[in-house]
Amino acid sequence: MFVRFIVMIGHRFIQFNPTDNLKSKFEQLVDIFTQLLAYTNGDATEALDWLNQLDRSNKLTDDDYGIGDFIEDLKQNGYLKENPQDGQFTITPKTEQAIRQKSLEQIFGKLKRGKQGSHSITKAGTTGETNAEIRAYQFGDLLEQINFTESIKNAQINRGLDSFSIQEDDLVVQETDFKTQTSTVLMIDISHSMILYGEDRITPAKKVAMALCELITKKYPKDTIDIVVFGNDAWQVEMKDLPYLQVGPYHTNTVAGLELAMDILRKRKIVNKQIFMITDGKPTCLKIGGRYYKNSFGLDRKVVNRCINLASQCKKLKISITTFMIASDPYLQKFVEEFTEMNKGKAYFASLDNLGTFIFNDFESGKRKILY
Repeated sequence: MFVRFIVMIGHRFIQFNPTDNLKSKFEQLVDIFTQLLAYTNGDATEALDWLNQLDRSNKLTDDDYGIGDFIEDLKQNGYLKENPQDGQFTITPKTEQAIRQKSLEQIFGKLKRGKQGSHSITKAGTTGETNAEIRAYQFGDLLEQINFTESIKNAQINRGLDSFSIQEDDLVVQETDFKTQTSTVLMIDISHSMILYGEDRITPAKKVAMALCELITKKYPKDTIDIVVFGNDAWQVEMKDLPYLQVGPYHTNTVAGLELAMDILRKRKIVNKQIFMITDGKPTCLKIGGRYYKNSFGLDRKVVNRCINLASQCKKLKISITTFMIASDPYLQKFVEEFTEMNKGKAYFASLDNLGTFIFNDFESGKRKILY
């Protein structure tokens, strides 16, 4: 049986074929459950309700293993806690980590299947991860860079076995990709427009944030990543808070988000600093003293100029800004281009289905630097 299942209009989940899946029934249902949690903002009770609906329509369980068994296994395995007073379920830190891991697998799965939208540039350096390239030895190359297998082969070819010796012109070195340490702030727009017009833009943004956190934590533990959300104001959220992130009845105070991101990066001792900003709209709000200045009509120069000034300040501080605009309105492009030009950063007009590809390729390409 092959099933494509849908929960609510606009939420489409992965293909599910139980006959081809070698995972246990519990593992299969955990995969679905963690996806549902991303859409329910971490509400375990609502996610289980959706899972029940999916079970009725798609027969995810059978007589040997039902949803009740699954709930008990979730509790036994530390994924779920039940409040004895009201019977409400909440997820645990183990589940939060599972959601991040699932997000990472989904996004990297897409990257492995294709490089569409890739803007990565690979350069060679002197330390880091080896690549397939070799070159002739040059004065100053480190001893550990020498590829002795290829160097000995060159010596045999050049002088033969009878008078074997290795000369400097026999030596070759293995190229490596130098992986820089980086401090990243990921800014996420949580203004009301992120769920307007029947399109859920906040869930893909959250999933990308969770996946990026998981990647950096596991693959680049010396890097730092901080998450800033911005609506009328801006505030920092922890990695564990990401599944519960929700859009509010907010305008878009991009200035507050940038100011907080800059404050965070000023405290970081790592030299390489960058801001990734995910947004779907124009800046529409400022906080001046104790009041909010708001204008949702067009591009208000009072707001836009503050954003441009901050882009310039970031450039002076050597903080690059990469903007991921998940909207394609032509008049927004002009603002993004002006903002990007002032910072000498980068900008992508990404759709929701390739947002992760753009961000991860950009992040990985930025890790590779050439040393002289």
